[in-house]
Amino acid sequence: MKTVLFVCVENSCRSQIAEAFVKIYGLGILTAYSSGSKPSGVVNPKAIASMAELEYNLSAHSSKSLDEIPQIEYDYCITMGCGDECPFVRATHRKDWNIRDPKNMSLDEFRIIRDEIKQNVLELIELIKNKKSEVLLHS
Repeated sequence: MKTVLFVCVENSCRSQIAEAFVKIYGLGILTAYSSGSKPSGVVNPKAIASMAELEYNLSAHSSKSLDEIPQIEYDYCITMGCGDECPFVRATHRKDWNIRDPKNMSLDEFRIIRDEIKQNVLELIELIKNKKSEVLLHS
């Protein structure tokens, strides 16, 4: 099974949602973690609400720092477009998804970001299933 680490600054929205979608759709394929370079300590209430609409309980997640995740070499380290390079995270493949921070968006706008993250996660899972992820993540 492959490992993926999703990173954003606060670990309160985008990376949490990405981790959740891997837990929903990537069982047996990927083990997901998320963290932040400057974690807020809380998961954004809009992130919790938007995932509750999909019957996923994001309130069970917690905002973590890079020091609080397993210190392993990840197969994939995916940043969310927040400028985090994460040079001290060991990973075989790195990719930035360049997703806008939805923290201050309306719930309707937040849903658009949630769905964009879902699509990216589904594409990553499909590429891993087809063993093409190395091509995608080296670009």
